[in-house]
Amino acid sequence: MGKVFQVLLLSFVFSSCEKDDICDRNTPTTPKVVIEFYDNASPTTLKNITKLKVDAAGFTTQLNFDAVSKITLPLKTFADVSALNLTLNGTDTDNTNDNLDEITFNYTRRTEYVSRACGYKTLFTLDATNPVVLTNDASNWIQNITVTQPNIENENETHVKIYF
Repeated sequence: MGKVFQVLLLSFVFSSCEKDDICDRNTPTTPKVVIEFYDNASPTTLKNITKLKVDAAGFTTQLNFDAVSKITLPLKTFADVSALNLTLNGTDTDNTNDNLDEITFNYTRRTEYVSRACGYKTLFTLDATNPVVLTNDASNWIQNITVTQPNIENENETHVKIYF
């Protein structure tokens, strides 16, 4: 009798589940901004970034990248501005060679329904007049920034190019 009850209970539980009850990991959710790095001396040549630390004021976590020419970074879904600190040599043990550049993304947000299980995602459109701002200091390692795709709706294309 106990086994029959368990089988009936499991049947009921699984029969009440629908496809939308579990968000498939392949379902596109809020996209990150895709950034590619290029050689400033040869602007069509991709260049690997090494020992890059990315963080933001008020956040305790950081992202680390090494030996890559493409990265993805999250933007704030609760504000129209995201200021990120990109520190060259920020992941090595020598703090004297760190070179921090701050870039600010200005954008508008649009919320889009995905499904009952996945909820909503936020899509971004970079500002037409002032999309990405580099805070200038005496030793910027970033030389130039260009926007190649202002609509951040997926991670299948490059949105921003950074030259260094």
